[in-house]
Amino acid sequence: MTPRLPRHALLPLAAVIALALPLTAAAEPASAAGREAVTMPVGGPFGAGTAWRLDVRDAPVNDRSRGMVASVARQTAARYGGVAAFNVDQYTTSFYTVPAGQPRVDVTWTNCQSMSFTPTGLLGSGGQFSKVPVPADAVPAAGTDGQLTVYSPSTDQLWEFWQAKRVGSHWQACWGGRIDHVSRSQGRFSGTFGASASGLAISGGTIGIDEVRRGSIDHAIALSLPEMGRGTSYPASRGDGWVEGADSIPTGTRLRLPSSVDVDALDLHPVARMIALAAQKYGFIVTDTGGCTSVVAESPAAVEAATGKDPWDGLLDGTPGYSVMAGFPWKSLQALPKDYGKP
Repeated sequence: MTPRLPRHALLPLAAVIALALPLTAAAEPASAAGREAVTMPVGGPFGAGTAWRLDVRDAPVNDRSRGMVASVARQTAARYGGVAAFNVDQYTTSFYTVPAGQPRVDVTWTNCQSMSFTPTGLLGSGGQFSKVPVPADAVPAAGTDGQLTVYSPSTDQLWEFWQAKRVGSHWQACWGGRIDHVSRSQGRFSGTFGASASGLAISGGTIGIDEVRRGSIDHAIALSLPEMGRGTSYPASRGDGWVEGADSIPTGTRLRLPSSVDVDALDLHPVARMIALAAQKYGFIVTDTGGCTSVVAESPAAVEAATGKDPWDGLLDGTPGYSVMAGFPWKSLQALPKDYGKP
């Protein structure tokens, strides 16, 4: 996954704002009902205690933690002025929570990766792309990834698509997958399905619009790094890393901000403060390779299409995405042991 371009890149660097985040009128969508129809649920779609909502405050520390964290800090400092990206316009996902009875359609597979075969289980009866309750007016996230998440609480199912696009009356996607029994799921796709390099649900670690509106993030946060290690650590089922060495960071590695860090004493943007508090309780999960260190926020595309307003304009209070994570204490992180939390 490639990092997003800076949001409002032509604006001057905004000053770090106060720790209280006002919910201004500009932050409110035109229709609360319209917002609720499309946004990610608070806490994400996965249940308490599952991989994305595992409390890691008392977890042990990896024996290699110091070197691994030094690698994260080095990678972050070397790019974009040392500030991690807050991906909110591109390289994220649009999230649609659909009602019971939402009409279902078959999504067409576009073989953009030039596979020499049709993957088993993708199409046909029970296939990953079959009978998907995707709204006809859904809007994928902007950018080349064009990611789209569809969540059906009534059937306890979730779909994620990569390079999703509506052509005429039909939906198509290059890749993706379905998770059944979402409330009990660890947030992982079966086999090679899903829209991330790790096999993990993008939505599991995405920072939701309504979470920021509420002021609390209650799940682990997905983290992309430029240099990922070979191999995987639970909950990832696959990876795209290539770096070797004792301090390398395999896909799926959990990183935690220790409780000893006084978050209130840090000079952070209010949203970065929420991220820091979530990192103390749930941590980060390394999910993808990118051009810089980055976290993922819910795309505004769905809400903007439903209400006519971009909710992040108010929630970020004018701060550009490239400044939101300024001052985050990457050097203070701790790496957890390989496969921590594996059932």
